[in-house]
Amino acid sequence: MSKATFDVLTIGNAIVDVFSRVEEGFLARHNVTKGMMRLVTEKESAELFEDMGPSTQISGGSGANTAVGVASFGGKVAFIGKVKADRLGKVFTHDTQSAGVDFATAHATTGPATASSLILITPDGERTMNTFLGACVHLAPGDIDEAVVAASRVTYLEGYLWDPPLAKEAFKKAARIARQAGRKVSITLSDSFCVDRHRDSFLELIRSDIDIVFANEKEIKSLYQVDTFDEALQRVRKDCSIAALTRSEAGCVLVRGDEIHVVEAHPVEQVVDATGAGDLFASGFLYGFTRDLSLVQSARLGALAAAEVISHVGARPQISLNRHAEANGLL
Repeated sequence: MSKATFDVLTIGNAIVDVFSRVEEGFLARHNVTKGMMRLVTEKESAELFEDMGPSTQISGGSGANTAVGVASFGGKVAFIGKVKADRLGKVFTHDTQSAGVDFATAHATTGPATASSLILITPDGERTMNTFLGACVHLAPGDIDEAVVAASRVTYLEGYLWDPPLAKEAFKKAARIARQAGRKVSITLSDSFCVDRHRDSFLELIRSDIDIVFANEKEIKSLYQVDTFDEALQRVRKDCSIAALTRSEAGCVLVRGDEIHVVEAHPVEQVVDATGAGDLFASGFLYGFTRDLSLVQSARLGALAAAEVISHVGARPQISLNRHAEANGLL
């Protein structure tokens, strides 16, 4: 196996997040289910934006957030995702590249605008995402850079991008290339609604091509259609090499064969915005994993990154995670 150029390659939706603080009544008025991600049309997105209060625009997208987190730890990381050659596309590209991520996917010159997600933050810190996927849905197998995949120790697939047929084929192509190069493949299940839509194909992919599964408690229970977390844990351990299962303030559970490890959540004074907690957990875990740290050490880095990102608005770290980890004795 040749030496890896990148520690991690993430493939996912390239989205600019638009954050706004709202009261509970705003969600009810717009018939929005709290805490979930829903797909909206360009028209619906515009109507929500019109009714929102002041907002903040920050480049996001689950897989892209994970890439930025890995870079903040000091890892070498690449991202593949689709934006349009428009204003938000330029914003996303600048933000991602300036964070230290290799992002070279060709911009679309036709079709829908760069994707955006209106993230409504209620007083309890919970986030509700209303996502217009725009150019994201046009990620295609031709956008997968075979050399980058083959040169990445771990390829990380964002479950949200399993919806569009062409993107699904792009995922399969990337997994195949990574496998042939002797690399690892991981996936995040992203959202329980996403799991409900694609349960059978997710399971097929996990059983055939995935080494590491990232999921929260709701997602993993949905995947196996079971009532308890323990039932889901017993099922997933048979389907992949490693599962990293997050449980919010209860920390996370790591499963590898007969091994089970429970890692506490990193303390945080106040949850300001829960957006990106799972994304940044994955970044810390993958950074540790590609440094050959133990599962527990890797998860502690993930917990540290998740705690940092939920302490402020926005799904990307505002400090150096490498220095933060060193200050906490984790590196």
